[in-house]
Amino acid sequence: MKSLSVRAQQVPESLFMQRVFEALASVVRRKILAYLAHAELTAGEIAARFEISKPAVSQHLGVLEAAGLVRSEKRGQYVYYSLTPDNLINTLNDFAQEVCPVSKVLKAESATIAADQVEPDSKRGSSSRT
Repeated sequence: MKSLSVRAQQVPESLFMQRVFEALASVVRRKILAYLAHAELTAGEIAARFEISKPAVSQHLGVLEAAGLVRSEKRGQYVYYSLTPDNLINTLNDFAQEVCPVSKVLKAESATIAADQVEPDSKRGSSSRT
């Protein structure tokens, strides 16, 4: 598998697969993966979509990152999360989400979020040229 996080690359294959299955066993974590299908989000943006505490969301994100399913990038005071690209497991999860009635709705919301993230950037870019 390509593009695994550093944490995921440092564990034996059997432990890695155990982490992946544990990560995918949680409904909350599967929903987080659906939200990240098209957009990168901060932990706060993800937490706003759930009725659980921010520390609980951070713990779920840590499990997903340890399994190599998401990656994080610190930018200023925020940490942005996104799916790990070119990961076979994420590809299979993407396929499964297409047939899951709950995930399908969340992926559509993710696409809307991504479009909204691009739109302000394009407006900013056009206004700076005038």
